[in-house]
Amino acid sequence: MTILIENDQLKVTIAEHGAELVSLISKETGIEYIWQADPTYWGRHAPVLFPFVGRLKNDQYTYQGHTYHMGQHGFARDMDFTVIEQGAESVALSLKSTPETRKNYPFDFELIIRYELGGDGVVTHYQVQNTGNDTMYFSIGGHPAFNVPLEEGLTFEDYFLAFSPMKSRIRLPLNGPYIDWEQKTLGQTNTSFKLTREMFKDDAVIFETKGLNAFSVRSEKSPHSLTLSYNNLPYVGFWSPYPKEAPFVCIEPWAGIADTMDTTGELIDKKGIQTLAPEELYQTKYSITVK
Repeated sequence: MTILIENDQLKVTIAEHGAELVSLISKETGIEYIWQADPTYWGRHAPVLFPFVGRLKNDQYTYQGHTYHMGQHGFARDMDFTVIEQGAESVALSLKSTPETRKNYPFDFELIIRYELGGDGVVTHYQVQNTGNDTMYFSIGGHPAFNVPLEEGLTFEDYFLAFSPMKSRIRLPLNGPYIDWEQKTLGQTNTSFKLTREMFKDDAVIFETKGLNAFSVRSEKSPHSLTLSYNNLPYVGFWSPYPKEAPFVCIEPWAGIADTMDTTGELIDKKGIQTLAPEELYQTKYSITVK
């Protein structure tokens, strides 16, 4: 099942499965900004990453003496959410822990994802509540994929990534699927990056972020662009599936990262992990604006 929300500028579609943003269309131009999940390249649109971002070492972790197994990016993206609120320009969906989720993730929680239109964009709100009696450890993140090029007659390489503010950020390199923490460097995000296939040859390009950040996909050959922005999320990833010549790029805001190469596997020691006391609430959001 899908839910349509719209205003004068945009028509946005959300799937109940995974609470996934599956379409964002400008009514004025007819441009579809969200990747349409062609499995030839990548069969998803904008999955929600919870309760982990990235891959765990050996797809497992240890908590209180027990070992649990979990695939890349967690399970929320593959579960059906429940619509708990719906209006013309917004919708909220909920996922709660179950005996099944506790087999691989031993915490009680409620995850609420709310999509809200505002002018020329959509805001994605994440709300995580610890509904159990123990401290909860989790990560959460977005993985929206955007069509590049946005219109006929242009190519992937006609676009560039623009960073705001234009300042250097710490880059976290990957070694296989894991963060090579000891090799982190200062990334030159004080200038724009031309989109090329080669920039993704080592998988995602990951930076630490602080404060207000905005990342745009633009072309000097077109007036149409998109921007993803947020305040105080600690990481961002950029990805396109090298060496496939996939016509999309992902901009991924994260509160959490993949395991580091030297991880102990202990959940409480995991770099980037978020914590919630019993009944405590975590909230964050990011915005996508288009033109």
